[in-house]
Amino acid sequence: MIAGLAITVQDKVQDTVQEVMQTKVNLLGLTEVGLSDYMVSLGEKPFRAKQIMKWIHHMGVSDFNSMTDLSKGLRKTLSEQAQISAPEVVSQLDSVDGTRKWLLRVGGGSCIETVYIPEPGRGTLCVSSQVGCSLDCSFCATGKQGFMRDLSAAEIIAQLWLAVGSFNGFDPARKYADGEIGRITNVVMMGMGEPLLNFDSVVAAMNLMMDDRAYGLSKRRVTLSTSGVVPMLDRLGEVSDCSLAISLHAPNDKLRSELVPINKKYPIAMLLDSAQRYINGLSDNKRVITIEYTLIDQVNDSLELAEQLVELLRDVPCKINLIPFNPFDLSDYKRPSNNRVKAFQRVLNEAGFIAPIRTTRGDDIDAACGQLAGAVLDRTNRSARYRLKSRTALNGSDVEALVVDGPKSEADSDNILARG
Repeated sequence: MIAGLAITVQDKVQDTVQEVMQTKVNLLGLTEVGLSDYMVSLGEKPFRAKQIMKWIHHMGVSDFNSMTDLSKGLRKTLSEQAQISAPEVVSQLDSVDGTRKWLLRVGGGSCIETVYIPEPGRGTLCVSSQVGCSLDCSFCATGKQGFMRDLSAAEIIAQLWLAVGSFNGFDPARKYADGEIGRITNVVMMGMGEPLLNFDSVVAAMNLMMDDRAYGLSKRRVTLSTSGVVPMLDRLGEVSDCSLAISLHAPNDKLRSELVPINKKYPIAMLLDSAQRYINGLSDNKRVITIEYTLIDQVNDSLELAEQLVELLRDVPCKINLIPFNPFDLSDYKRPSNNRVKAFQRVLNEAGFIAPIRTTRGDDIDAACGQLAGAVLDRTNRSARYRLKSRTALNGSDVEALVVDGPKSEADSDNILARG
């Protein structure tokens, strides 16, 4: 009886602590303007925002008491009313090729994934923007997980903050040797979710990425990838000058609508017109659109389709990234042979296009392009439908109910993570 009472009291204390934390302002996702406004609301001078941004994003500090150039009174106020809070790191997996993947719990039991990809001369962080994805592209593992919610700006920028800290990047004495794994030079909004459907939070997070008082990444090195939400892409040109990637994957509307269902609403011609308006509106005239084309065996990898792609993009300033499909559970698609991939590439190259074949990285930890899934408490029930259809290795009546109904709690989410 006493033990049961103790557990009940402990649970209530933990619930109370969580409620208090949720009422605090999370400074991690605030831009300089937002942080300046918050300082003014506390009766402080706006320049305090610059000091705090340096502590958070240059030094990786989350304890206000360590911010020694702030007054004791302000430190006390911030400790009571604010927080610098990032998602919980559930797991970290390292690939044999240097790729690193984090599984991050973002509240309510759902988890997202973030991936660091080392390449010669650069290190790219692939960042998620939603818990799951509200779209359902047929070749993407994230779409099969369904959708829960958008990430906050803090949860988006926290992925970069945690990754930098993971490689000890906040240490002022840290120096990266040429080719050393760990330095983050590029960020791509190509993780879980459709970035343009979480517009405000994604724009705020990208602004922090490019702010010299935060991470100071070049606008050429922060890339937003979209499946084609045309109205929001037009709006993006009014507030950002990040680089742009279009998730195309097919050269005609019939095939693309099968692979990327949003194409039924915003067909290819409309999408490419919007993308060119965006590029033409940038302050520099040297950037081009990155076209992403996932090659799926016997689906979109024929030479005829390569010729169609040449005609489609002939007058579009672009480079084409060819991405051999990376298999995952719940998909029957296959990766094309190297010969088919190179034959497709040859058609593009002979037409004058730059069309590199993306090297598969991190597939031994399911971190390759198209494989990110996380653990989503799916409010759409899409995940349950796909799992039931595929009849995966999950067994037993309790698991069958989980598959039919979808995970509804943090415990259910943990069960899925444990079973794989």
